[in-house]
Amino acid sequence: MSFSLIAAVAENNCIGKNNKIPWNIPEDFQYFKKMTLGKTCLMGQATFESIIGYLGKPLPGRQTVVLTLDKNYQVPEGVRIFNSLDGAFKQLKAEDVFICGGASIYRQTINRVDTLYITQIYQSPDGDTFFPEIDKNVWKETTREDHDNFSFVTYKK
Repeated sequence: MSFSLIAAVAENNCIGKNNKIPWNIPEDFQYFKKMTLGKTCLMGQATFESIIGYLGKPLPGRQTVVLTLDKNYQVPEGVRIFNSLDGAFKQLKAEDVFICGGASIYRQTINRVDTLYITQIYQSPDGDTFFPEIDKNVWKETTREDHDNFSFVTYKK
């Protein structure tokens, strides 16, 4: 199967502020849902808590996997926990996995995935969480769908 990374990234590489997304683009939420539905979504504890804050529950229609260093972290039934990235990658290798954030998880996985699905947001909001640089010597743009304030861009190695 495959490991992919999905993120919405502003021009200044901002992806969040105060554990929230600093913009509201419904088309991006729809794109995220379309891409990840029926797949496994691997995320860090803060991203998981942000989703619970927005939805009150894990992402519906997806297998949620939380990466946390807290060995006593409690999650709802059906959510899987891993305490190491290597352990998660080893156990999930037979699944279609989307890395869904946050910044630390993106930094640790960007060189371990096959595909990047990036929503490029054409603004530079104030933020406290940033996406790593995409090395254009490693990643090649393969598709782009432009909209007024954002683009959906796919990169492959």
